[in-house]
Amino acid sequence: MTPKEIVAYLDEYIIGQKDAKKSIALALRTRYRRMQLEGELQHEIMPKNILMIGSTGVGKTEISRRLAKMMGVPFIKVEASKFTEVGFVGRDVESMVRDLVMSSIALVKEEQKEANEDAIKEYVLDKIVEKLLPPLPPLSSESKKAEYATSRERMRERVINGEMNDKVIEIDLPKGNLEFNDTGMPPEMAKMQESFSKMFASLNKKESKKEMKVSDAIRILDAEAAEALLDMDAIRSEALRRAEDGGIIFLDEIDKIAVSSKSQGRNDPSKEGVQRDLLPIVEGSSISTKYGPVKTDHILFIAAGAFHLSKPSDLIPELQGRFPLRVELQSLDEAALYAILTQPKHSLLKQYQALLAVENVTLEFEEEAIRAIAAMAQQANEKTEDIGARRLHTILEKVLEEISFDAESYSAQTYTVTKEMVHEKLDIVIENEDLSRYIL
Repeated sequence: MTPKEIVAYLDEYIIGQKDAKKSIALALRTRYRRMQLEGELQHEIMPKNILMIGSTGVGKTEISRRLAKMMGVPFIKVEASKFTEVGFVGRDVESMVRDLVMSSIALVKEEQKEANEDAIKEYVLDKIVEKLLPPLPPLSSESKKAEYATSRERMRERVINGEMNDKVIEIDLPKGNLEFNDTGMPPEMAKMQESFSKMFASLNKKESKKEMKVSDAIRILDAEAAEALLDMDAIRSEALRRAEDGGIIFLDEIDKIAVSSKSQGRNDPSKEGVQRDLLPIVEGSSISTKYGPVKTDHILFIAAGAFHLSKPSDLIPELQGRFPLRVELQSLDEAALYAILTQPKHSLLKQYQALLAVENVTLEFEEEAIRAIAAMAQQANEKTEDIGARRLHTILEKVLEEISFDAESYSAQTYTVTKEMVHEKLDIVIENEDLSRYIL
């Protein structure tokens, strides 16, 4: 997609923040351009990592998450504050690359399952039909074989149509191979634990059988079919390649590891250490994972932080230099909050309408009521902590609390939210700062 198309896609879900959208669209397009080059030049061009600065709830995470979903690339979101310097107890920064590899494996595996959907269905059908029909005796005549083939085909049709869903059959359960996906664990230790699990599984060669309905058996055999038909080695190598060339790591709360001059003397001992551990990964190094080494040279890093108590300049200079693109996201005003309620493809109002439609209630909002909700959210953000668009969730829950609770009483009716109802529910809370601090 061109940068304009990427921004247009993001506009369907996220209001405003044009600068951030443009920067990320350009970073992704640059990655595509690099992949079209050949030889040494392709390896020389480094990704333009981005530092997003903006208070909570303005859309930093949402922009990155939507992009990864749209592009179908491996994506993970991690909080910088949960990492510790090597030598301290806790997760080390390398574990985020191992998380990315796991995300990539899951993504490629899902794609392969979709591509082999027909083969997987055939495998499962054959297994189910074998259980439902007694086997044909070895020395059967040609007419018996033809008859059996017809019965088998008829049974397949019945299974496909769901007529046999409640029939109970006995299936062989796959032997439980323990897969260790603890990405915080060093790869050598993970491999050792996996070897132990395989060894114990091979000692216990007894197949476990279980009786269950055909509908339940289909789900279990589906997983077995995927393991039998998919080429796991090809999936692993493709996943490693995608993680290296297309992976995005969203590093949230990077401001929490900045060492502010104001807070000198009461820092966590490992804050600066975490920054120094991040340097080689962001710059480009080889990280060992249980599936093989991963080079981080072309992984795109998007860091984000509110920077209320610290400034981007409080990060160590070397780390600042690894994030050449800076984008400041604007705080949300009343007009932006109103747009968030009404414009996105799956806006909050549409979500609540869909939820209550399940109870056969038609939920409607007067225009003035929507504007009142946006105004109340803005006031609450000003009076207490500014939590951006997340405040709308709290406000709407408060406004719709009664109808949600008594939904069955309004079945087959239209419930209209008016401006007066919004004020009735929220005026007391908004005016009393102590109340709004606890309720909103």
